[in-house]
Amino acid sequence: MPSHTATFTTRSHGKGTTEITDEITRVVADSNIKNGTVTVFVKHTSASLVIMENADPSARRDLEEFFERLVPEDTPWFVHTLEGPDDMPSHIRMALTRTSEVIPIINNRMTLGTWQGIFLFEHRSAPRTREIAVSVVGE
Repeated sequence: MPSHTATFTTRSHGKGTTEITDEITRVVADSNIKNGTVTVFVKHTSASLVIMENADPSARRDLEEFFERLVPEDTPWFVHTLEGPDDMPSHIRMALTRTSEVIPIINNRMTLGTWQGIFLFEHRSAPRTREIAVSVVGE
C-alpha cells in the first residue's frame, strides 16, 4: 500500500488554537494518494490536536476558556511545576484531548466537514514551536 510521510513545524501564539489545515492539505495533495487516510500527530506532551469549527473563532475561544476553568494553573496540589505554573495543567489538558487525528481521504482530498478545521491546541502560556508528523496511506 503506498504511503507518504512529512513533518512540519508551526509556531503557536501561546495558549490557544492555531489552524494547521492548510499545511496538512498540502501534504495530502503532495502524496498523490487518491483514497485512504491521513494521520496527523503532534510530537509534544503539552500540546494537542483538535478538529473544531473554523468559521466562527468564538467557538474556539469558548473551548479555550472551558479548559482554563477545567484545569486551572493555580491548583496548589500540583507537584510537577518545574517549568512554571502552566507545566502540569498543560500535560493534563493534553491527556484530556488527543495527540493525533485520522481523517479519511477521498479523491485526494480530506473529507472534513464544511466548517471543520484541524488545529494545534497549545496548552503552554508562552509561544512554542511545535513539530507535526503526517502520514498518508492508501491507493
